[in-house]
This record gives sequence, structure tokens and C-alpha cells, in this order.
Amino acid sequence: MSAALRTVEFLCLGIWIGGICLLSFVVAPGAFGILGSRDMAGLMVGFTLGRVHLIGIGAGVIYIVAHFLHASGSPTLARIAVAAVILMLLLTICSQVLVMPRLADLRQQMGSVDRTAADNPLRVSFDRLHQISVWLESAVLLLGLAAVYLTVRSS
Repeated sequence: MSAALRTVEFLCLGIWIGGICLLSFVVAPGAFGILGSRDMAGLMVGFTLGRVHLIGIGAGVIYIVAHFLHASGSPTLARIAVAAVILMLLLTICSQVLVMPRLADLRQQMGSVDRTAADNPLRVSFDRLHQISVWLESAVLLLGLAAVYLTVRSS
């Protein structure tokens, strides 16, 4: 049973990290490079990010459940790995519940992000929140890589 639960842990982290990488390195650049307008590309990336968040939240919860269902070889490293996953969950939920709805609201108010002047207060707020979103996703990715390493080491 322990090997199956370890597999579930790694699968959860792999799916979550893989989703972030796919979004960041394939979907976002592709959408902005292929679609006719940056506004449409932003909508596509936002839609995909919302799904990646939901998958990540599910994967994080499953990881934590699997972790607590088996004993670990190195309790200290395992606890740090779980703490990293909990922090990943908190950051992802923050992005999904606080940042993304506000970005969508600002996008709707502007009509077109691309055609809104850079010094417009709505655009300034949008750009700031977008940067926060990027930082949150980057932090989740780095924590995920750390969680994989710690999960391996605690075996």
C-alpha cells in the first residue's frame, strides 16, 4: 500500500507542476503568438489558468491525503514536503479566488486591455495584478519542485 500511496503523491505533484509548465511555456506563448488579438489570447490563458488551478487544488488535496495514509521514512523531510504542498494550495487558492476574478473584472471594465493606455488607472491595476499572478504561479512551481525533491528524499 505504501508504494501505491507514494505513486499517488508523485503523480499529483507531476500533474500539478506539468500543468503549470504547459500553461507557462506552451499555451500562453502559443496563444499570444497565434491568436488574432492579445485580448483573445488573454481570455484563453485565463480560462486555462483557471482549469490548472482547479486541477492543482485537487492534486494538492489528494497528495496530502495520500501522505497521511502512509508512514514516511524521514518524518522531518516529509513534513516539509507537506508544508510546501499546503503553501502551494494556499497560493493557488489566493490566485483563483482573489486575483483572477479581479483581473476579469478589470478586463471587462476596460473592454480591451490592449487598447487601454498604459497610464490608465484600470490598466495600471490590471498590470500590477497580472504581475502578482505571475509571481504566484512561479512560487507554486518552485514550491512544487521542492516538494518533489523532498518527497523523494523522505522515501
